[in-house]
Amino acid sequence: MTRWFSDRDHQILTAILLLAFGLRIWGLNAPLWYDEITTVETHLRLPWDEMMTSYSMNHHYLYSLQAKLVAGVFGEAAWTVRLPAMLFGVGSIAAMWCLAKRVAGVRLAHITALLLALSFHHIWFSQNARGYTELAFWSTLGMIFFLDGMRDPKLKTWLAYAACLALAIATHLTGFFFFAAQGLIWLGFAVLNVRRLGLMSDPIRIPALSYIVGGVATLIFYAPILSSVFEVTSAVAETSQVDVMQEYQNPLWSILEAFRTVLGSLGPVLGIIAAAVIALSIIGAVRLRGQSPYFAPIVGLHIALTMALLLALGMRIWPRFFFVDIGFLMLLIIVGVYASCVWIWQIVTFVPPKAVFPAAVAAMTLLSIGLATSNYTAPKQNLVGAVDYINSTETSDARVYGVGVAGSLYNSFYGTGWPPIETEAAFDTAMAEPGPVYLVIAFPGRSFRVLPKMEEMADSGQLELVKRFRGTLGDGNVLIFKRV
Repeated sequence: MTRWFSDRDHQILTAILLLAFGLRIWGLNAPLWYDEITTVETHLRLPWDEMMTSYSMNHHYLYSLQAKLVAGVFGEAAWTVRLPAMLFGVGSIAAMWCLAKRVAGVRLAHITALLLALSFHHIWFSQNARGYTELAFWSTLGMIFFLDGMRDPKLKTWLAYAACLALAIATHLTGFFFFAAQGLIWLGFAVLNVRRLGLMSDPIRIPALSYIVGGVATLIFYAPILSSVFEVTSAVAETSQVDVMQEYQNPLWSILEAFRTVLGSLGPVLGIIAAAVIALSIIGAVRLRGQSPYFAPIVGLHIALTMALLLALGMRIWPRFFFVDIGFLMLLIIVGVYASCVWIWQIVTFVPPKAVFPAAVAAMTLLSIGLATSNYTAPKQNLVGAVDYINSTETSDARVYGVGVAGSLYNSFYGTGWPPIETEAAFDTAMAEPGPVYLVIAFPGRSFRVLPKMEEMADSGQLELVKRFRGTLGDGNVLIFKRV
């Protein structure tokens, strides 16, 4: 421990982690959004022995057990159910620093950790009562153990890898995709080298054992709900096929949405920015192939495999399914920027060679700071703000409805007593009665598409927008319309 604080590189890392901690503590108690509230209602408030009786696509099981423990100690609040996500978020930055140091050197490891600490998306998910930062933490550790194990196949390394595999999938089933990508890389190595090394050689036998151990541990964890897992995943395609938001199943939408969430709607410029970032990642992958031949192929294969499996299952391709890659992609981008700066200096010879890359890092840092500030300008989704507004407004002669998929939460979580509207028939019935009406609309993009008549009334002025509560979540605004 003394060496940690006396070593300059560890001092820099400590400062970065303290910065990350501060940025993630700030705003940790902001209002919960729909998925978080659903987790609290359907799992965290259940007795311990009832939390794993059925499978839900919305549930992150290992994370929920941790959040329930914290809420049990400190009381239920937004910050308590988010605390594990915040801690794993900071931990994932430390793990990524260790990985980047192995793969690209300590200088680029510092830059990677700093930009992750300032990253809009990383802060957002570190303040989200879901298991994505935990999944990133176990996956990053898994990448370290995989690369170390492929280089020097020791039993303790591969057993640590097996533990990461089991813990990641226990956090969320999509953790399987990342470790499956690594498994395919190892399998390719084994097939190409089995005749030369022998089936019982350490590079083949020990990794195979680790996958068996990790797989068995995962099956034991999910054993109580295994039949429910198969039932829900087999039926997900049916719900996706009738979803009005069909673009959610488009890989291109997922890529652009990740940029749109933080940059806003920039039209064709957004596609140019996305293409530039992808190009830098590819340059970084090429640059790193000598130092770490497996790193970039694992990242690329994981992204491709995840998209392919989600498409095959008919599932929505949410950008959050790729959050596990945020640190890996950040490193590839930084290496790509470094390589590009070297090329720029070779072409533009009058520029001081030591100034190009630091200037690029300074620009990326300033941009990250600017983008990160939007995390603090609004909550993820201000459902409680709409409740407070209605409660403070004279509505005794008006009927209030909760519109959209979050409509029922107003009653169950906030006790409002508002009738929910989720179908056209329910909307027609509500509008058929005379008198003033307030419509509290969560996820307006989806709600207007499900209820085109409501959109027509808003466009024609029959419904007056009286309040808009902005949210940093995609389609996270909450709108209140009034019909007189």
